[in-house]
Amino acid sequence: MALLHANKLALAGRLLRTGGVVVYPTEAVWGVGCDPQNRQAVERLLAMKNRDWQKGLILIASSIEQIEPYIDMPSRMAWRRATATWPGASTWVFPATDHCPMWISGDHDTVAVRVTAHPIAARLCDEFGGAIVSTSANRAGDPPATSPSAARINLRNRFDLLVPGALGGLDRPTIIRDAANGNILRR
Repeated sequence: MALLHANKLALAGRLLRTGGVVVYPTEAVWGVGCDPQNRQAVERLLAMKNRDWQKGLILIASSIEQIEPYIDMPSRMAWRRATATWPGASTWVFPATDHCPMWISGDHDTVAVRVTAHPIAARLCDEFGGAIVSTSANRAGDPPATSPSAARINLRNRFDLLVPGALGGLDRPTIIRDAANGNILRR
């Protein structure tokens, strides 16, 4: 079974590097992701979800180094707040750098990022070679997918691969906080 997961993760990494969209388990729900630098892949993902690009998207990574190109540090305190929770189930909103595409930040000058502790999501980032888009595998306004079958139904099987695995045990999507002041933006 471990070999199956390794092979699927390697395939998922290749698909992401070539513009693919993959579904995978995260801390609480099934996620769908792609290469944040590939506009066509992001547009395809947004179309699957029926989501407006202006809302912005979350990026996940397996390490701080993978998200550093996308974020500016508002202060040392902001950096300490975020890194004290990583890797983990906390998403932080930072000012976006010029490297962060507008189709990721949306109508904002910020970007939401998380260094995940979920072993499959983290390994997926490593197989890809950097941070990836991570949004719930559901249509906008619908409940997040908590099973592979729900993800397939929600996204009408329009993605390229579903990476098998277990969710991380949280009962709701990760908390989102503002790195500048620590305020909770989504509980």
